[in-house]
Amino acid sequence: MKKMINSSLKFIAKNQKIILAIFLALCLTFPIFISNSYYLGMAILFFVYAILTLSLNLITGYVGITSLGQAAFFGLGAYTAAILSTRFQVDFIIGCICAILVAGIFGALLGLPTLRIKGRYLAIVTLGFSEIVRMVELNWMELTRGPQGISGIQGIKFFGTTFNSYKAKYYVGVILLVLVLYFLNRILKSSHGRAITAIKDDELAAASMGVNVYRYKVLMFSFSAAIAGVAGAYYAHYMSFIDPNAFNFEQSILILSMAIFGGLGSLPGSIIGAFTLSLLPELLRFMADYRQIIYGFILVVTVIFRPSGLMGKVNFGQINQKLSMKEDELLYEKNSRN
Repeated sequence: MKKMINSSLKFIAKNQKIILAIFLALCLTFPIFISNSYYLGMAILFFVYAILTLSLNLITGYVGITSLGQAAFFGLGAYTAAILSTRFQVDFIIGCICAILVAGIFGALLGLPTLRIKGRYLAIVTLGFSEIVRMVELNWMELTRGPQGISGIQGIKFFGTTFNSYKAKYYVGVILLVLVLYFLNRILKSSHGRAITAIKDDELAAASMGVNVYRYKVLMFSFSAAIAGVAGAYYAHYMSFIDPNAFNFEQSILILSMAIFGGLGSLPGSIIGAFTLSLLPELLRFMADYRQIIYGFILVVTVIFRPSGLMGKVNFGQINQKLSMKEDELLYEKNSRN
């Protein structure tokens, strides 16, 4: 099993650009070959969970902050977009920007007093915050309509033109996912990325080198919340209806499971984790009596054989370097024989 995983990782490392091109080509052409609304809907939900998993991986995988409250920011983004859409007929783009701002501000407000706490205590705080947000959504009847939820949310609307087809909503998901990946990649490859990696490895050492640990933690926590807000806005405009049960504790656990399954500290891992755990239950639907058992079994086997996740702790640069060295050695031996 381990040999199979390692050989797969080497193949991925050697052909990253080709695999990325194939993935993008599949995403762009999927609606051309698959017009069934059910499958397009599954793909749209994959985009939602991929964005959520990426948002959590930023703080848990790269900064080392354990959070159980990602569903709260997901809900804040969704309710912001839903309220603006139903009460003020706001377009999707403006609603999405507002969702980013609201979720990001709440992330900063939560992070400022709590990010000096560490470990399981911080996880409990984020869990408590998530439940507080859900209770507000459940009981503030005038604003959120409580357990009845908000219905009649407009479809994806750009500058007065509404796109209600599954295909249009699908392509919006592709664009949002690409933008989030680009944003995170730029952060992680910058000096800020090196700073947060240093914080995760050793906070004291990072602080001694001049890194403002607290500031970076709050900033990344806010960014993570803002990205979850994007997923919330997209989800609200796709579903056209939301209620508090869509943003409960189980959602936070599911998002965390996706991040762990794919691999903490890996952007490709977040995509793989979201793809697998969002679609696997649907693929096993024909085994209605056993699908949860099989689903759990796959998770357990993965954790046993790959504790860091499918793509966790994978340094593609090092793998490529080793592969290049091996190819050079083989070439040298061949030339020596000749």
